[in-house]
Amino acid sequence: MTDRKSGMVQAYGYPAGPGASQIVSRAVAAAAANSHHSGRGKSGRNSKRYSVSAFYSMAAEQDNEVEDELAQAQRSLRDLKSKISAQSKKNFVLERDVRYLDSRIALLIQNRIALDEQNEMANHLEEHGLGDGDFFPDDRKMQQYGNLFFILQSEPRHIATLCRLVSLAEIDTLLQTVMFTLYGNQYESREEHLLLTMFQNVLAAQFETSTEFGSLLRANTPVSRMMTTYTRRGPGQSYLKSILADRIRDLCENQKDLNLEINPLKVYEQMVESKLDANGQHLPADLPRSVTPEVAANNKDVQMIIQPRLEKLMEITESFLKTIIDSTPTVPYGIRWICKQIRSLTKRKSPNASEYSVCSMIGGFFFLRFINPAIVTPRAYMLLDTAPGSAPRRTLTLIAKMLQNLANRPSYAKESYMLPTNPFVEKNKQRINRFLNELCEVSDFYETLEMDQYMALSKKDIDISITINEMYNTHSLLQRHLDTIAPKEKDHIRILVNELSPAPAQVSRKENKTIDLPLFSRWEIPIQDLTTALMSENNITQNDILYMETKAIYVQLIRSLPHLASNPLDLDYIAETAATTKDAQLVRKGIKVKDMLRELEDAGVIDHSDNFKFLVEEITQELAHLGNLKEKVIQELDSLTSVFDTILNHNNYLKSQLESYKAYLQNVRIQSGGEKTTKNSVGIGVEVEGRVKKPSKGPPKGPFKFSHNHLEKDGVITESTVPENRRPNIFFSITSPLPGTFIIAMHFKGREKPILEMDLKLDDLLEKQQDNVELLDLEYVRLNVTKILNLLNKTFVTRNK
Repeated sequence: MTDRKSGMVQAYGYPAGPGASQIVSRAVAAAAANSHHSGRGKSGRNSKRYSVSAFYSMAAEQDNEVEDELAQAQRSLRDLKSKISAQSKKNFVLERDVRYLDSRIALLIQNRIALDEQNEMANHLEEHGLGDGDFFPDDRKMQQYGNLFFILQSEPRHIATLCRLVSLAEIDTLLQTVMFTLYGNQYESREEHLLLTMFQNVLAAQFETSTEFGSLLRANTPVSRMMTTYTRRGPGQSYLKSILADRIRDLCENQKDLNLEINPLKVYEQMVESKLDANGQHLPADLPRSVTPEVAANNKDVQMIIQPRLEKLMEITESFLKTIIDSTPTVPYGIRWICKQIRSLTKRKSPNASEYSVCSMIGGFFFLRFINPAIVTPRAYMLLDTAPGSAPRRTLTLIAKMLQNLANRPSYAKESYMLPTNPFVEKNKQRINRFLNELCEVSDFYETLEMDQYMALSKKDIDISITINEMYNTHSLLQRHLDTIAPKEKDHIRILVNELSPAPAQVSRKENKTIDLPLFSRWEIPIQDLTTALMSENNITQNDILYMETKAIYVQLIRSLPHLASNPLDLDYIAETAATTKDAQLVRKGIKVKDMLRELEDAGVIDHSDNFKFLVEEITQELAHLGNLKEKVIQELDSLTSVFDTILNHNNYLKSQLESYKAYLQNVRIQSGGEKTTKNSVGIGVEVEGRVKKPSKGPPKGPFKFSHNHLEKDGVITESTVPENRRPNIFFSITSPLPGTFIIAMHFKGREKPILEMDLKLDDLLEKQQDNVELLDLEYVRLNVTKILNLLNKTFVTRNK
C-alpha cells in the first residue's frame, strides 16, 4: 500500500520523498474528520465514502501528468490567476501612491504646500529597486519570520485582532500585507477561506463592541476600509466588469449629452444660463438670477423640465437594478459569504430586528462598499478607459443614490430633491430584500478549509512573496500590540516576536526588495500520529483508500487514452490496454490498477460478476464532472484574460499619473529653489542620476516630431478638422524650452513656418486632469489630456533616463 500511495501522490503533483506516502491517507483522514463533523445524518459507509471520494475528486482535477485539453486549460488558468494576483498587488501599491499625491498635487496647484512638504513628497516618489546595501534578514531570522507568517496565515484570529487595533493611518499598509501578500493568491481556496475566517473574527468583534448599530458598516474605519479593499481583489473586479461595464459605457458614450439633473436649484441655474445665452445676457423681469431652493422647486418651468428626467432616471436605474439582481449566481462566493455573516451577526446582536433592518445592514456592505463606488467612479474600477463626462457622471451619482436609498432606510432630510424618487424605492423594497437575503444563501467552507489545511501542510512548499518593509511593519505592529494579541508567555506569536525583537526600522523604497519567504510551523503535530488518531476515530479502512485510489487511476488512464471511454466502461480492457502501451508510465499504472482491482475483489468490495457496477458508475460520474469542468475552465479562462488585460491597462494609467505628478513636483521644487538641476535634468522636470551643477535653466529639449496619423492612431488626437487628404503632410513638433513648459507646433511639410503654435504648461494640464477635463482644443485638432501628458512623459522623461 505504501508504494501505491507514493505513486498516487506523485501522479497528483505532490512531492515524493520521506513522508510523501502519508499525504493521501492524511488527506483522507481530514476528509473523514470533516465527515465526522457534518455527516451525522448519513449512514457510516456512505458518509465516509462521500468525504474520501471528495478528496480524490479534488486530486483528479489537479492531475499534473495528464495532457488532455482540461489539464492544459487548467495550467493556463492557474498561470493567469497567479498573474492577476501579482498584478493586483502592484496596482494596489500604485493606487496608494496616487491617492497620497492626488490631494498634495491639488494643494501644490494652489501654492499651499511648503518646501519641506515638497521634499517629503519627493521622497515618497523614490523608485523601488535594488540599492547598494543589503537589508535581508540573516538565515535564522528568515526562518523565524517564516514561522511567524505561517502562524499569522493559518490562524487568522491574530490578524483579525491586529486589524481592529491599528489606526486608520496604518490600515492601508497592513491591508497590503493581508490582502495581497499573506492571502495574496486570490483564487486559491485555502487562502481565500482563511481570509474569510479572518473577516468573520473582525466582524464578530465589531458587532460585539459597537454601540452605533446603524452606522456600523458605514463609518470610515479600518474595518470598513478592509472590506472595501477585499472587494477590489480579482474576483470582485471581474464580477463588476461583467455586470456594470456595458451599462456604464452605454450611458457615457451613447447618451453622453443626456442631462438628468433633478435638483431644482441646479436645474434653475442651468435654465437661467441657457436663457442668458439665448437673450444676449438679458433675463425676463420675473426670472431672477439667484433664488432659494424652495423658489426653484416651485417654479413651473423647472417642474416641467424635471418630470420627464425623473421618469428617465428611474427607467435607467431600474435597468441597473435588474442586471444586478439577475447576476446573483455570479456574485463571488466571498462577497456572498460576508453578506451571510453580516445577516447572522445582525440577528444575533438584535434578535428583534425587523427584516428591513437586517437587509439594510447587508446593503450597507454590498451596495455602499461594493457596487456603488464602481458606479460613481467607473474609471478607478477599470470599467471605463476615461473619466465620464459631466452629464453621465451626475447621472451615475444619482443612480447610486437611488440604489443606496433602496438598500437602506432612505432619509431625504439633506437631499429633499431625491424625495420624488421614493416611488422607485417603494416599488422595489420587497424585491431588493429578497435579493439581499438570497445573496446570503451560500454554504460554509469549514470542511473544505480543513482538508485544504492538511493538503497545504502535506505539500510543505507554502511560501509568500513579501517585501522587507511588509515584514518589518507587521513585526512592529505585532510588537506594539503583543499584550493584546498574545497575552500568555507560551503563546507561539509571543515567543517568535520576542525572539525577533526589536522590529527593524523601515528601509528606503530603493532598498525595499521583494523576497520569497518559505512558511512552516515548528510546532506542527507529527503527521503519522494525527493521521492514526483520525483514522482510528472515524474507522476508515485501507480498503476505503484502495477503492478511491483505484477509481482515481482509472480516471487518469481514460483521460490519457480517451478512446477507451466506452459506455459502459470495460475496466479489464482499460487496464490491459494501458499495460501494453509504449508509454512506461501508463504501463506501470495499468499493471498496478489490475493488481488493485484483484485486491478489491478478494476483499469483497467489488464483484467481477456484475462488471464492477458501482465502481464503473463512480468513474463515469467523475469523468462527466471533469467534462463539465473543462467547459467551465475554458469559459473562466476567456473571462479572466479580459480582466487581466484591463488590470494591465489600469496599471499603465496609474504609472502615467505618477510620472505626471513627479514631473509637476520637480518643476515646483526647481522653481521654488528647493531642487538643483543636474546635467541630466530633463525638460519635463524629472531628474535622473547625474552630477549636481549650479542651478540653471539648461538647454531646450527637442524638437521631437510626430505625424498627424501617428498621434491619431495612439489616441492623442481625438478629433481633427484637417481634411483627410492633407493629414499625411501634417506633423507636430514638441519642444521644452523650460522645465514644465512645452511648445507644440503644427507644420505642413515643405513650409518653413508652422500653421499654429501653442504654449502648454504642465500644471495647466494637471489641473485640467484634476477637473476631469478630457480634451484640449488646439484649433485644428483636439487632444486627449491624459494621452498628451503620457506622451510628454515618455518623450521628455523616459527618453532621458
